[in-house]
Amino acid sequence: MTRRRYEELTPRARRRLITLYLLRSAASVTLLVVVYYKAPLDASLDAASWIEFGVALLAFVAMIAWQVRAIISSDLPRLRAIQAVAVGLPLLLLIFASTYIVIARNQPEAFTEALSRTDSLYFTVTVFATVGFGDIAPKTELARVVTTIQMLLGVIVVGLIAKIFLSAVQVAVRRRGEISAGATGLPAVDGAEAPSPTGGERSGLGSGG
Repeated sequence: MTRRRYEELTPRARRRLITLYLLRSAASVTLLVVVYYKAPLDASLDAASWIEFGVALLAFVAMIAWQVRAIISSDLPRLRAIQAVAVGLPLLLLIFASTYIVIARNQPEAFTEALSRTDSLYFTVTVFATVGFGDIAPKTELARVVTTIQMLLGVIVVGLIAKIFLSAVQVAVRRRGEISAGATGLPAVDGAEAPSPTGGERSGLGSGG
């Protein structure tokens, strides 16, 4: 049985579906924040720490790729794309906030002030938003390198990933349109309606008479 598209749902069903997606997104973000505040972030700055940082970024890229496939195959691609952004963006911010915490605890002089987990998250958001209040700033070369990486990835996330998600939504919508056209037995012709079998019979009868 083919599931109905979002446009075919009743207003009540749409509201219920939107609420469900929003609750899922909120629950996922809440879980990520809880993990951030509870995770042990007292690791030393050694090769293992940087490997973990690299693995976390690769996991983020893999999640984006998985979300693109999920959007394309989804019956509700727009809502799925919104959910992907609502979860993916906080995940990226928390990865960098955790990294800043590890740097600050190993190098107290790395930033202009000591960072708590809330301070680190605040600094990460200001860097991503390019606000630059200046109250917290990186001082050491290592802290500045990681901050630069975050700024570059922020540009990519806002530009490239948003474009990828939008393209995935368009592919999914087009696919759903083709499936719907196939289910009705009519060809999916853009800008033109398929000829009616009844109309064709009438035309034939008229010319024969």
